[in-house]
Amino acid sequence: MEVDKMNKLNANKKIGQLDPIVLNDLLIKFSNESDIKKWDIGASSSTDISVQVQQGNAKQLKGSQRNSMTLRVWNNNNQVGITSTSDLTSSGIKKAMNGAIEASLFGNEQESPEFSSLAKADLKEINSKVSNPHSIDELLKILKKAEQQLIDTHKSIDSVPYNGLNESYLERIYINSEGANRHMKLSQSSIYLYAKAEEEGKKPRSAGGIRIHSNIDELDIESCINETSDKLISHLNYKSIETNKYLICFTPEAFLQLISAFSSMFNARSIIDGLSLMNKDSIGNQISVPNLNISDEGLHPENVGAFSFDGEGTPTQNIELVKNGKLINLLHSEATARKFGVKPTGHAGLGAKVSVSPDWLVISKSDSGNDKEERLSIKNTLKEFILIDELSAIHSGVKSSQGSFSLPFDGWIVNEGKRTSIEAATIAGDILKVLNNIVKIESEQIVTHQGISPHVWVENISITGEA
Repeated sequence: MEVDKMNKLNANKKIGQLDPIVLNDLLIKFSNESDIKKWDIGASSSTDISVQVQQGNAKQLKGSQRNSMTLRVWNNNNQVGITSTSDLTSSGIKKAMNGAIEASLFGNEQESPEFSSLAKADLKEINSKVSNPHSIDELLKILKKAEQQLIDTHKSIDSVPYNGLNESYLERIYINSEGANRHMKLSQSSIYLYAKAEEEGKKPRSAGGIRIHSNIDELDIESCINETSDKLISHLNYKSIETNKYLICFTPEAFLQLISAFSSMFNARSIIDGLSLMNKDSIGNQISVPNLNISDEGLHPENVGAFSFDGEGTPTQNIELVKNGKLINLLHSEATARKFGVKPTGHAGLGAKVSVSPDWLVISKSDSGNDKEERLSIKNTLKEFILIDELSAIHSGVKSSQGSFSLPFDGWIVNEGKRTSIEAATIAGDILKVLNNIVKIESEQIVTHQGISPHVWVENISITGEA
């Protein structure tokens, strides 16, 4: 019965909940009635269907349709009022307009946001795709099959306690009173599989994998199954390690996790708020070894969830952040760009306080300088090192404004090419010391679900073993 209900919801859903022409006409009408000459909105809509299974049975079925709109108005004193609503009907928008007008009376006259100078600039074309929707029944069949395939890969794998298959349709709109009008939609599908295995006399072990694509029919489920199984099997043979300083190799996923945790280094809003290791004078400073490049590339073709504009209507831009180890750019909203005397970069959200965040980090090796340890390679290094695959407790274990971190991790101790899983351990240190202790950046860049990076080797990193 529950599946039938979900199938009906899926069949009735419409791809494309937002109509920019209707929204624009309504906002012009209500602003004229209220004598408001300056306003803008950011609106979004999403339709999501997801399933989870347990031992071949449906565990959880979800379907949702969400709309949201943030409206800003400027009164005659240039004070800004902001309201948010999920009611995008004519009456809902009118209430939001009236609420924003009332809120503007309490706006800060000394610091008022403005429209982005690039809100009407040409957008770069990106290959956004909207796939045909699938029924909840189809998603269940796909995930049940994946669960069973994963369990069948090894006798010690007894369950896949955490799993999910999701299909989403997303839209974004930005409109302002000066004629900016942005609209884009895309689809995104994802699968995650997190399996558990146990051998007699040993502790249970777990591992997982994630895949994302614009179309569920092209989602690489097979490689997700294989990756999860291979990792999990490799963790069955484990041992504890001594507390010491080690040579570390970060997998692409782990290094991206670490850099993302300290992305406030590149965030102009965080710098202004005093929540970053960097300051206004940090541009041009050497913050890492000379052969490290970090860029944010929201327009990269591998970025499935790419939008061509941000919450303020600014075109999304690929931007170099660290080049040859030097900090050369920051991520900006309209307001932070004005403070720094530069142009916005297309990384802003829209809200009571405009946020700034990266889209798609890309780590690469520059041509500046040589690796300290040229012979290191994930494929053939014989000396002992720690291979870190995934970091945990990011939110609680990172102090981004201080640069310090202490994080549990999943990984292996590798000796003469043989991997042995680490029972439990924590990596700790300072992000700037990590960046300056890099001894090798491998050439091969690997695409992950959260960005692109090669394997990165760092020396003299503290690992605390846990009995």
